[in-house]
Amino acid sequence: MWGMVRYRPNVAALVLNPAGCLLICERATIPGAWQFPQGGIDSGESPEQAMFRELFEEVGLQAEHVNIVARTRDWLHYEVPDRYIRRDARGHYKGQKQIWFLLRLVVPDWNLNLRATSHPEFDAWRWNDYWVPLDMVVEFKRGVYEMALTELSVHLPPSALKPKRLRRPRASASSEIFAAKRVSDRNPLTPE
Repeated sequence: MWGMVRYRPNVAALVLNPAGCLLICERATIPGAWQFPQGGIDSGESPEQAMFRELFEEVGLQAEHVNIVARTRDWLHYEVPDRYIRRDARGHYKGQKQIWFLLRLVVPDWNLNLRATSHPEFDAWRWNDYWVPLDMVVEFKRGVYEMALTELSVHLPPSALKPKRLRRPRASASSEIFAAKRVSDRNPLTPE
């Protein structure tokens, strides 16, 4: 499928709400694993086209729902542990290279729809401070998340940035309760 390509081309979307918080979603197949919307670039797609396709497939947002603020200058790479790689891709696939986009949401968040397609990737979503606590993200993606957040933070107004805190203190990590938006928690036709 990818020939000798070792890093699969991919895009990721940082969706910023008017309060300066980022959309983060919980994976349907891995409860407790939170990430930003992301996905592969199909043959013939530009990174921007792939980002808009993935944004719709994963969270139901369309191009007119967001404005592009910025994107990373270069590809950011991460390696995927073998246990997460399909058997038929082992030896041909090492990880992903990503272009990250910073987007500003220009519609109410009730436009988010985790069931926009027949193959939902996420079960829940929530708004988080810009500096996402990395303990919520699967370990092998933490470095690339920090690089993307750092590079794109220069495009935010100072009021949107709280002090940089990428990891939760150990004492409060287990006691913190997250207010996640689960698909079953709300009527998708009723604005919140």
